[in-house]
Amino acid sequence: MRHMVLIRLDPGQAADGPSETLLADMNTLLEEMTKAGVLLDTAGLGVEDTVRIRQTGGAQTVLDGPFTESKEIIGGYCLLQTRSTEEAVEWASRFLRVHGPEWDLEVEVRKVEGGQN
Repeated sequence: MRHMVLIRLDPGQAADGPSETLLADMNTLLEEMTKAGVLLDTAGLGVEDTVRIRQTGGAQTVLDGPFTESKEIIGGYCLLQTRSTEEAVEWASRFLRVHGPEWDLEVEVRKVEGGQN
């Protein structure tokens, strides 16, 4: 099973960026996930060069970001290959724990339907 983990965070925290300690801890976890054969891909997502395309009644509108009015942003993702949704949730939970109490963030775990395995 493949799962997409969407990482949502407060834009104010994204501006500060992660500490050196957090980066080291995150690299350790990502190495563990890679060795376990769970991590297929991961990356941060830019905030500045954001474009939204909205379609209403067949007409499209292109909106250029950044969208500062957003209360939360999707700051990154992980694509996981797991045996179950529960396993994906456990890895996502470990990802959150690495950040410690100073970060307020949330992940959304979604099963990838169809596509290539």
